[in-house]
Amino acid sequence: MRELLKSVGVIILLIGVIVLAVPAFTGGVTNGILLSGLGLIILGYLSHIVINKRVE
Repeated sequence: MRELLKSVGVIILLIGVIVLAVPAFTGGVTNGILLSGLGLIILGYLSHIVINKRVE
């Protein structure tokens, strides 16, 4: 359970990367998609830092 908790931030970050990559290949890039992908990447990065500091 602890290992899954440690990797939640990375999982969120990878979801953000997928949100950005799929529309780039299909050609449907809009500002909303870009902002949501950026938000997920920043949220994943910050949550990875905070969770790893508190779990250890």
